Amino acid sequence: MKKQHEHGVLILAAGNATRFGSPKQLLAYQDQTLLQRIITEGSAAGAVLVVTGAHAALVEEQLKAIPFIRNESWEKGMGSSICTGMQTIRQQHPQLQDVIILVCDQPYVTASLLHQMAEQKATTRKGIVASAYNDTLGTPVLFDKSYFDALQALDGPKGAKLLLHQFSKDIATVDFPLGSVDIDTTEDYRKLVQSI
Repeated sequence: MKKQHEHGVLILAAGNATRFGSPKQLLAYQDQTLLQRIITEGSAAGAVLVVTGAHAALVEEQLKAIPFIRNESWEKGMGSSICTGMQTIRQQHPQLQDVIILVCDQPYVTASLLHQMAEQKATTRKGIVASAYNDTLGTPVLFDKSYFDALQALDGPKGAKLLLHQFSKDIATVDFPLGSVDIDTTEDYRKLVQSI
């Protein structure tokens, strides 16, 4: 019998990495690609679905037994990838109570951070739990099922941050100072590799 998951993990791996110049998802870090790393951490927190798009064939080669959906409209931006992913993960796991949205270029995301987010939701009874770093709120971010329709309605370049602004009174946070480390440029990647 198929396991009923209550927690979903949506990994956005559809971006073109224009500033970087090659697929960031496939960069090596600690004997894994950034994509494999985020899948490992995310899988410990719930049912994973990866959204592919640009460089889909290369990215999908890495996925083996991991469920994925290809966003054919990835060029529209992050909103369209969230919409595509939410549609699919809700069909695959109709019992979901919440979903965490992850991106591939935050190398310091851990399973324990994702568990902390779920605990924060249970303790505060807030519908959104966002990561706090650099005086901002961002990914990873957890959304209760009451926000699933709003996530599925996203389109275009604006991602889930739109909902953080709209529903600021329903947000709890977890401190994640290392969330400010993301790999946007080759210089960012050089610093990451040197830090090992």
